[in-house]
Amino acid sequence: IGYIFIFCFGIFTLIHLIRFKENYGVKFIAYINFLAVFSAIIIHSSLYLISITIYFSESLNLILWKLSTASGFLSFLFISVIYTFLKEYKKIPDFPFLYFLTLFGFLIGSFFIPDSIIIEVNISTINYSFDAITKSIIILFQGSILIYFFILTIMIYQQTWNKEKAKKMILNTMVFTFPIFSYILYLLSELPIYREIHILTFWITILGICIILLKQPEMFIELTNQIYYINIYHKSGILLYSYQHDQTKNETDSAIWGNILIGLNHILSEFVDKQNQIDVLQTKNTDVIVNYDDVGFAVVLIVNRKNAILQNLMKKFAREFRNKYKEELFEIQDLNKL
Repeated sequence: IGYIFIFCFGIFTLIHLIRFKENYGVKFIAYINFLAVFSAIIIHSSLYLISITIYFSESLNLILWKLSTASGFLSFLFISVIYTFLKEYKKIPDFPFLYFLTLFGFLIGSFFIPDSIIIEVNISTINYSFDAITKSIIILFQGSILIYFFILTIMIYQQTWNKEKAKKMILNTMVFTFPIFSYILYLLSELPIYREIHILTFWITILGICIILLKQPEMFIELTNQIYYINIYHKSGILLYSYQHDQTKNETDSAIWGNILIGLNHILSEFVDKQNQIDVLQTKNTDVIVNYDDVGFAVVLIVNRKNAILQNLMKKFAREFRNKYKEELFEIQDLNKL
């Protein structure tokens, strides 16, 4: 019953991710989440459950169990990418990901060692035991992944202004300890009870991730992407609209922004009708992103860093602004009417 529920919920989540991929800031994030849910529920959970409940033959069951173990690795790798993107979009560090991929390669290699995994079948249970090498690789990988999750979660909590959403992420990370520790206990003791605890807690954890993906897709936008100011300028350099975020720190409201915006006025008036337009200026702690519109205005974002998520949001905002004030914008294209 639990598997049927999580499978159906997983299918619903996958459909939602494809239908509403724009809600996640950029499509690439929706695709990574899709791969994580697909590998965790559709592949890993299915193979895991089949290999411990149905006996086909020794060779086939061993293949299914090895595929289940490998897909479990991939699930955690995809989830670790999601955690990394929550911290900073498309900034995947060489370490620890090369380390994780190396362990994954070692795992695949260990599968070809004779008797790396042994199946034991009796009347009521199908059990698997691992040799020391394979067991060590899995424990090292899962322990390292868990440590990496906690490190990223703490870093995100320190960086974000939205502490409430960050606390939910901390809770979800803490829940991750249960399936990981129960699987490690199964490897060490080879008692089937820990195997069952693992899959149940794994389903609960993945269910939590699915609920977050369905209800709070904006987490990828809000957690560490900080928008300090939104300004809209006419092509003449005249300010049409300005907004300062409530959470903007005092230091971002210093005299330097006056100088930057004065310079932007000149840039906008000089480059708005030219092909090679400046679209970003960088300071030590912030990026100033510019998005030009054919109607004759530009949206300027002052943010903590430029990335595809913010640029995509910026384009949506500019499109909605143009549609809402289309008549007024066409009317003031004549500079004499300003």
